[in-house]
Amino acid sequence: MEVLSLTFGPFQENTYILVDDNKECAIVDPGCSNSEERVYLKTTIEQRGLKPVLLLNTHCHIDHVFGNAFVAEEWSLDLHAHKLDLPTLEMAPLSCQLYGIPGYIESPKPKVFIDEGDVIEFGNTKLDVIFVPGHAPGHVAFINHDDRVVINGDVLFRGSIGRTDLPGGNHAELERSIREKMYTLPDDYVVCCGHGPNTTIGEEKSGNAFFRV
Repeated sequence: MEVLSLTFGPFQENTYILVDDNKECAIVDPGCSNSEERVYLKTTIEQRGLKPVLLLNTHCHIDHVFGNAFVAEEWSLDLHAHKLDLPTLEMAPLSCQLYGIPGYIESPKPKVFIDEGDVIEFGNTKLDVIFVPGHAPGHVAFINHDDRVVINGDVLFRGSIGRTDLPGGNHAELERSIREKMYTLPDDYVVCCGHGPNTTIGEEKSGNAFFRV
């Protein structure tokens, strides 16, 4: 599985395109917040000859769902997300007003609810779903064990962790998610973060200033 990263929006959010060998792809957390960014996402996919087959949200904060409506309509895809983050998704229009962000196109509701233990498949690629709440109540992460990659949204960052002061955040839950779900993975697993550069499980276990073991 190839992982493409595009950075979008006023929050500099990382949108991921997960590419299978057969050119099918999953779009994770599309953060494209304006027409230029939407065109860039579409052009990137078309230039590589990719076929989007899945729309996935790790969680539903506004910076991760700006492009949900575009992706769902452009490629006729149903949104996959955790049911506990439906209230977060429903708050997105209000959040945009509070942040003064214009032009939000309301996301469709999830058609498929995903949870811990699910396996999402496309082509020859398998993504294991783990439930990692704390930053958001319905936060999940996607693990590809074959390539030792975690698409972890806003749970871990390089040298930091997700904030928990937003509605639905819970610091104790986030620490438990990191300790019991993330830090139990092998040290060499690459962590693709919702903001900023990639890291590894080992780097964060030994050097994360906010939560290390």
